[in-house]
Amino acid sequence: MDQFDRLEVKENAERWAREARELIVAQMKETFSITTKAHQHDLVTDVDKNVEKFFLDKISHTYSDHRLMGEEGSFEEIKNLDGVVWILDPIDGTINFVQQKSNFAISIGIFQDGVPIIGLVYDVMRDEMFLSLKGEGATLNGIKIEPIPKVSLNESLLSFNAGWMLKDRKLEWLLEESRGIRSYGVASLEMAYVACGRLEAYISFNLAPWDMAGGYALLQEVGGIVTNYNGDPLTFLEKDTMIAANPWVYKEITEVLNRK
Repeated sequence: MDQFDRLEVKENAERWAREARELIVAQMKETFSITTKAHQHDLVTDVDKNVEKFFLDKISHTYSDHRLMGEEGSFEEIKNLDGVVWILDPIDGTINFVQQKSNFAISIGIFQDGVPIIGLVYDVMRDEMFLSLKGEGATLNGIKIEPIPKVSLNESLLSFNAGWMLKDRKLEWLLEESRGIRSYGVASLEMAYVACGRLEAYISFNLAPWDMAGGYALLQEVGGIVTNYNGDPLTFLEKDTMIAANPWVYKEITEVLNRK
């Protein structure tokens, strides 16, 4: 895929995301079904499924050689990241979508042979479009996002679910040494917030590839660091833990987590 094609794919991804927003907003005004998947808090709605089908139809019609890994079923045949793969979460933050009618996003990471080429995280209700192209940086609503600045942990806002402190009590140390914690319940947006400086780090213990891919691509373009909790690279083929952070804060976080 040459540079011209990358630009075309980026433009199509953005246009389709905006069209999907209209689909979501229209369906929010109507009754939609809500079911559970793995457990009672793992929700899926007709809207999630309809948005994924919308993208699947667009991609298969426009780019017959591209593949889609989507949360609502189109990931099952994806065993590798060869060629061009769109990694999609049609509605990241489904619980927020159902209960708050806000704080949810469309998330897309477009990879070529395992390398993130395009990142898109779209806050549907705030109409905030985070977008990146490999080698060209990242933007928020068309305005360039500057490279992540140097800050220290004690100046930082971190994001993680408070329940994760039951997984690792060392997270309490991060709470004590940072400016505070927030939790939005939307992995892609929280990674986008790290990219644009609204947060300095986001930590999770249970994310799927579609939760991470769009934000990961964004962070690659502004100098962020993203690894799993053990410091290893993500594969985007299975669920994993994650630390996404400002590089200076990442160093301090790992020092805290490695204390005896």
